[in-house]
Amino acid sequence: MLKQLNPTGVLDLLSQLEVDLLEQSSTSERYKLFRNCVLAVLNVGSHTDSSSEIYNKYEDFDIRLLSRERGIKIELENPPESAFVDGEIITGIHEHIFSVIRDILFICQKYEKDLTEQKAITHMVFDMLRNAGALRVNSDPSMIVCWGGHSINEVEYKYTKQVGYELGLRGLNICTGCGPGAMKGPMKGATIGHAKQRITNNRYLGLTEPSIIAAEPPNPIVNELVILPDIEKRLEAFIRTAHGIIIFPGGAGTAEELLYLLGILLHPDNEKQCLPVILTGPKESENYFIELCKFVEKTLGKAALDKFEVIIDDPERVGKTLKEKMVEVREYRKSQGDAYYFNWTLKIDHDFQQPFAPTHANMSSLDLHLDQPTQQLAANLRRAFSGIVAGNVKDEGLQAIKQHGRFVLSGEPALMADMDKLLAAFVEQGRMKLPGSKYIPCYEIKA
Repeated sequence: MLKQLNPTGVLDLLSQLEVDLLEQSSTSERYKLFRNCVLAVLNVGSHTDSSSEIYNKYEDFDIRLLSRERGIKIELENPPESAFVDGEIITGIHEHIFSVIRDILFICQKYEKDLTEQKAITHMVFDMLRNAGALRVNSDPSMIVCWGGHSINEVEYKYTKQVGYELGLRGLNICTGCGPGAMKGPMKGATIGHAKQRITNNRYLGLTEPSIIAAEPPNPIVNELVILPDIEKRLEAFIRTAHGIIIFPGGAGTAEELLYLLGILLHPDNEKQCLPVILTGPKESENYFIELCKFVEKTLGKAALDKFEVIIDDPERVGKTLKEKMVEVREYRKSQGDAYYFNWTLKIDHDFQQPFAPTHANMSSLDLHLDQPTQQLAANLRRAFSGIVAGNVKDEGLQAIKQHGRFVLSGEPALMADMDKLLAAFVEQGRMKLPGSKYIPCYEIKA
């Protein structure tokens, strides 16, 4: 089956030079990355979180760029039929495909070499968000980043929708990792809240990266999609665009996000930053937050607990609190002369910006001891959880585990015991894989 699509969005008007650049990219080594990201977008609604399973299922899928005097078209060969209705591609999926072209093939032309300077990395994040139209000038703070697991139970999912509804009623917008579970729920709830308030400029921003997009394809509600080059730039994009952050129950990926955030907020230069953070979930998930807070306190200290508030089983309070905090965020940004749409003044150390390759050698050499600066410990713990995420759902991680066995994490006995306990709780609660999938640990903890 062959399908041809016309361009949308920023790519609907291209010069011949830009068309030539896109064609050159589509025949380069970046092609596989481009193809896999488009396949992930087409495969929305998939009931698996295994990247390898999706790629193997659609081995005969292909995509080609067709040059035209007025721009480009794309041709899809053997795409998933679920992406089409009566022979026509679903509009949202159509838009997301061209977001892939924009981010993977077009913008990355400007950043062929690895970036090392902190300012250059931040500029790249800004540049990609700006090019995608995700930075809105002359708009008051309203973007709430929602983190949480792709594998959550029905009670937790309904709770995320209720929180999203309360945010939508108050005119707040939603940004998530764009996948299923706690990434979809807040957006789905907010659509009802926005509809009741007759809000038509509602925003559902999804930030993802190539290695996770197949396991967590953009959910149908995302109306703005940005694909950052790696997890570190994706995380930086989250916190620089956020005016508030909500963390729902989740697994290793959610722990990674929380550790990244706390490591940054604990930096002395960020002591006065105004970025409200709320951990929340239904009553049934209270033990999850108790265990997570214990781990944070034992590793990063009590000061880390002061950087967020825990609200259990009260979506309305979450909505009210964040709406009230938007006034403080606005005043803080105004007092600092900072932009409302991108937090330039937030200090992010280089350790949190450098890409971490989750190889067996890198995982085993992580410094997991308490006797180190808090920020450095947070960065190393973030890397450990990032590697576990890779081993659970990312193609390169799955292949590495298949070839070399489990990742081995070792360090200070007390710290490793706490980490093992937290991960065991994630496994017991079914937070590592989608419901119905048997979880085989990709890691081994050693003291």
